[in-house]
Amino acid sequence: MDQVSTPGDAELWRRAGDGDAPAFGVLFERHEHAVRSFCHRRTGSADDAEDLTSITFLEAWRRRGDVVLDGDSLLPWLLGVAGNVVRHRWRTSVRHRAALSRLPPRQVVDDHADDVAGRIDGRHELDRTQQAFQRLRPADQEVLALCVFQQLDYAAAAIALGVPVGTVRSRLSRARSRLAALAAPDDLPDPDPDPTAVRAQPPARARIGPRPAPLKELS
Repeated sequence: MDQVSTPGDAELWRRAGDGDAPAFGVLFERHEHAVRSFCHRRTGSADDAEDLTSITFLEAWRRRGDVVLDGDSLLPWLLGVAGNVVRHRWRTSVRHRAALSRLPPRQVVDDHADDVAGRIDGRHELDRTQQAFQRLRPADQEVLALCVFQQLDYAAAAIALGVPVGTVRSRLSRARSRLAALAAPDDLPDPDPDPTAVRAQPPARARIGPRPAPLKELS
């Protein structure tokens, strides 16, 4: 039985450039979820992600006649457009963010945070990582969203960002380091539940933390 093959992105994009709206619709259905996920990751808001995804595809439709696809997939270029849209939205709200940053920090306590942390420690770590991600610089968020969450390779991410592959590598390495630092817990629990037991141990086996104490304190 003959099987009808679906055209690739390059062919659909060419048709869209000629005004073929159904071809563009196929591209939308093919990549809408990935673009929305990227926008959601960058903004942390499902509502904003929906709006930004619509703006991204409207911009893609507007530029369909003057953009030549680089490669077989339209997604890297779409994510590049989405990144520009997110940055524009971020610039329009920079004054508001600056005003908020001058306010004293709020003590936010989730009603069920203790219960969740007690039952699912992994969920607590995930929440901490998500909060840390939102504290990163936009450039760090963007490269992490592309390479880690969207799983683009370096070449595709370079197309989306409009930078060399080597720049993607260095940015990703720095962003991962910054995310790890921000996500690290501020206070680590005492590894020994009984501090007096530590002092009772022989000096050679005592656990006294990362800095060695003077010998007179161990005697």
